[in-house]
Amino acid sequence: VQLQASGGGLVQAGGSLRLSCAASGYAFSRHIMGWFRQAPGKERVFVAAISWNGDNTHYADSVKGRFTISRDNNMSMVYLQMNSLKPEDTAAYYCAADYRGLNLAAEMFEYDYWGQGTQVTVSS
Repeated sequence: VQLQASGGGLVQAGGSLRLSCAASGYAFSRHIMGWFRQAPGKERVFVAAISWNGDNTHYADSVKGRFTISRDNNMSMVYLQMNSLKPEDTAAYYCAADYRGLNLAAEMFEYDYWGQGTQVTVSS
């Protein structure tokens, strides 16, 4: 299983970025996907999750209304559209696959495979 995150960069507060995560090596369309983030000196925390068919999503309160998770099962891709970015959104963002779960999870231990992270920096 491989997860490759991309799309990070430097953006001004109020701006937007779209992160992508390319998955391979497993039946992508059958499994929940999630995004987490880790700021310097802090723990990795949940951002968003999406069900296998995209019908259900779950967001951390801190990003609700600003971020949108989506997926393209034909392309084995998951996306995180981030709008109205704030300096506190600065972090390394990781995509993750929940290989075993049936419900959208916000805990790291629920996810079995992780990408390498892509850095998002929001300047004030």
